[in-house]
Amino acid sequence: MPKDQFKNRLEIAKNKLTKRNLYNETENASSIGAAFKLSTELVSAVVVGTIIGFILDKTFGTKPWLILIFFFLGVVTGIMNVIRSAKNMQR
Repeated sequence: MPKDQFKNRLEIAKNKLTKRNLYNETENASSIGAAFKLSTELVSAVVVGTIIGFILDKTFGTKPWLILIFFFLGVVTGIMNVIRSAKNMQR
């Protein structure tokens, strides 16, 4: 009889550990996804701003100035997007 009780208790403990591990893996995956989303938003804003500056520079012939202006606008916009997304994630 004690062997059966031990096996039952061991089975219950294994099930609890399995459930905890699944919960932790899901939590880590969502954290990595959130970090990837934030970094992608920042990089994409900078790239889009730089491309717009490059196109406008080529059109108007003001070689480095519009690239620089739109690059920094992209950086500021990207940081604002990251802050807004981080605030939404906290809720």
